[in-house]
This record gives sequence, structure tokens and C-alpha cells, in this order.
Amino acid sequence: MRFEELCGFYKGKRVLVTGHTGFKGSWLVRILTLAGAEVTGYSLNPPTDPSLFEIAGLEDTMDSVIGDIRDRAHLMEVFARVRPELVFHLAAQPIVRDSYKDPVYTYETNVMGTVNVLECIRQTDSVRSFLNVTTDKVYENKEWEYGYRECDPLDGYDPYSNSKSCSELVTHSYQKSFFSDRACAISTSRAGNVIGGGDFANDRIIPDCVRAAAAGRDIIVRNPHSTRPYQLVLEPLAVYLTIAMKQYEDPGVQGYYNVGPDDKDCVTTGELVELFCRTWGDGLSWRDQWDGGPHEANFLKLDCSRIRKVFGWKPRYGVEEAVQKTIEWSRAYLEGADMLEVMDQQIREFFS
Repeated sequence: MRFEELCGFYKGKRVLVTGHTGFKGSWLVRILTLAGAEVTGYSLNPPTDPSLFEIAGLEDTMDSVIGDIRDRAHLMEVFARVRPELVFHLAAQPIVRDSYKDPVYTYETNVMGTVNVLECIRQTDSVRSFLNVTTDKVYENKEWEYGYRECDPLDGYDPYSNSKSCSELVTHSYQKSFFSDRACAISTSRAGNVIGGGDFANDRIIPDCVRAAAAGRDIIVRNPHSTRPYQLVLEPLAVYLTIAMKQYEDPGVQGYYNVGPDDKDCVTTGELVELFCRTWGDGLSWRDQWDGGPHEANFLKLDCSRIRKVFGWKPRYGVEEAVQKTIEWSRAYLEGADMLEVMDQQIREFFS
């Protein structure tokens, strides 16, 4: 999708984004704002310090509401005030290891949070398009060498992955039970691992790399042999925007969509870190140090043939370009650049 097409559709549209203060949410609301949408966000305070949302000053560019996705009454007040036409649901507890530490909160947020959003949509007749953003980890992982398809069983292992499987099932049920005869198209999108500038989360490999590089120390890698579908954050966001737009225009395309890179860009964590070190320079290096943490999948890949067929989609950047763009953003941040300008430049380059 080109930027002109984005503007042509989203300009003037009322759009609600849950989880807008997070990493992916911040990039999404900035794209929407640049495209001319009337953007409202509903989320907790930024989950990290520093955060992309704060350092880019995004609060001043949109209607930002701080609230808990578990608070349905407050969320309903926002829906009633804004009367959105399109809704993107990104609010979640997104960290696998944190889900082991607090599974109840993870399920409350990821499952009942989805119920609350869908219930608000059910009571708001202005909504024409809803996208629930989940994860590639929703599938029952059998460590297969081929990519999982949208028809494969959903059964995430850990509380985070499983709660997102449940979020998928909740969405499927609401769509069939309440929206089959109503002018609101509903889809879910299962994205692979994303990297990009402004991710400050704990227990994610690229933020760990940036922190180590900035401090001049070795990167510690706990599982260099795990394979993941890494992609620049703008890749799935472009797909989310495409799905929401296309199903608004034609509800017949609503459904469940994988979003991931080409097979050649499904690399091991060790390969990704090695690429990061080469691109960063300055003699940066890494060490393999297993920390005995909880279970995580070793091999995970998506089959994205459906979204290619339906929307003619293909990735714009490979993993090398994704790492390069991440490092460009990170170096600009460390040098004190205007991060809103850096975001805008990378967005316009991607959609050019």
C-alpha cells in the first residue's frame, strides 16, 4: 500500500486503537495520524520507561485516553463519545515470561479485554471494521519445519500464547454470534516477531542488543538456536491497515490472516544477533548464556500464502533491512534527534 492510498481511505475516518501507548501501537497511531485519520487511543500508561510514545510526543498528536482494557464501563464511555468507524485492538500483556509470573493478569487482559472490546463494538453501530491483532504463537506448536496455516489448531503453550489463542476464539464466536448479519467486518491477524526503533521492552532480543551496544558490553543471548519470523514493525502494521480498509469496503474478505516474512528471513536468534553486531559495528559481540528460563518454542514459522493471495501482499524489507532501520532509529535516539521526525521519515520511506 502506498501512502497516497492510505490517505485516500483513512483521511477523516474515526479510528480507535487500543494499546496505543505500546511499541506497535505507537507506530500505528502515528501512521494513522499522518494519513489524516481522527485517532483515539485507549491504553494503560506506556509500559516501559523510556517509551516510544513519550519520547516522540505522540500524546500531543491525537486523542489519548489512559484506561484499563479490563474496565468495560470506561471503555464504553470512550466508544460512545468517539463513535469510531474502525477499531484496531492491540492492548495486551505481550511478554511470554511475564505471563508465567502473572498468568491471571495475562488472561484477564488478553481474554476478557478482547471480550470487552467486542462487547463495546456490539453496542456501537458506527463500527464498520474491527481487527484483533494476535500473534503467531496462537498455534499448537509441534516444532514443524513448515509454516503454520490459518486452518491449523490453536493451542498456545504458555499463558501468553494460550490467552491469545483464547482471544482468537472469542473473536470468532462474537463474529458468528452477533455480527454475521450486521455491517461490521471482523478479522484477526497473527503476526510474527517484530523489531524496530523504539522497542524498550524487557526480555526481547533486539532491545537487549541496543541496550548492550549503548553500554559497550557484550550481548547476552539465552537461546541462540530458536528460529523466529522476524520482520520490521511497519510490515505487519501495513497489513493491519490493509485488512481494516479492504474489509470496510468489502466484508467478504474478513477472516484470519497470518503476517510474516519470507522464509529466508526466518532466522535463528543467534543469526539475528550476529547480523545486529555486524551492522552496529564498534566491535560489538555476543555470548551464549542459557539462563534456565521457562519453556519457549524452538521453531516457529508462518505460512502467509493466504494474505498474499487475497491482498497481493509481499514484504517490503528483509531481515537485514529491518535490522538496519532499527539501528538507524536507535542511533538517532542516542544522539538526541527529534524522534517524531525520525518516525515520520521511516514511515514515508516504507510507504513510498
